[in-house]
Amino acid sequence: MLRQASSHEDDATAPISGKTKVFAVVGDPVAQVRAPELMNNLFAASSFDAVMIPVHVAARDFGQTMNALKSWKNLHGILVTIPHKFAACEQADALSEMAMLAGCANAFRRESDGTWFAENFDGQGFVEGLASNDYDVTNRRVMLVGAGGAGASIAAALSRAPIRSIMISDIDPDRSMVLAKRLQVSGCEVTFGTLGTTQDNVDLAINATPLGLSPADPLPFDPKNLGPECLVADVIMKPAETKLLKAASALGLVVHRGAPMLDTQIELYRKFFGVPASAAGDSEGAVVP
Repeated sequence: MLRQASSHEDDATAPISGKTKVFAVVGDPVAQVRAPELMNNLFAASSFDAVMIPVHVAARDFGQTMNALKSWKNLHGILVTIPHKFAACEQADALSEMAMLAGCANAFRRESDGTWFAENFDGQGFVEGLASNDYDVTNRRVMLVGAGGAGASIAAALSRAPIRSIMISDIDPDRSMVLAKRLQVSGCEVTFGTLGTTQDNVDLAINATPLGLSPADPLPFDPKNLGPECLVADVIMKPAETKLLKAASALGLVVHRGAPMLDTQIELYRKFFGVPASAAGDSEGAVVP
């Protein structure tokens, strides 16, 4: 079995041997996930003898599958994507502060003693993505729509940034309430409201829901009710210009696309999994879900 050595070396291949370290990405679905392609290019570019494989697992089988994967002695790391990020916390021996605060995790690492440590990089990726576009979240007033895996992660990272305040809403009011209560330990002002409630005094308005993936989707919130200085951000990558971002741009508001949130995560994963730094140059600009 061979694997691609680098995105820049089309004909170069490297064999998978009995010494190759194995990583997995678990999701449902998983066909759209770019992590195997990008992480395998990262491994090859740094001559790091490893391979990442996709694992398609339904929610009902997630716990059983994770237990099986963690029993593999040559498995060194796991990435977790939709819809398993909340359930992932139950599979860790130890959680990072960010994973505990968000209540979900998207990366597992086997420690030297054989235990599994879980981290959450989605929120950090969002904050660093904003910073890459010269937007500092410090002391900002934030409105966040969506308290699922992405929303919880973003809210947790923003609360540690630190921001001044955050108002959270979700289609499930209990979910937004639970997240708001968990974030109160962060020190910033946290409130929760009804989905679609728009504030005119916020500096940053974020869509962390799936609304916008389809052209037929309604707006997650109406940007007409936002102040003229508000930045409107969307976590959706495809389409790059969602209905929300188009509506906000038409009103003269500055917008922030979903891609930068993910662009930074390849470097975060590199450090987390201990891949040599020489790989960073070849993977610059890569996107990991």
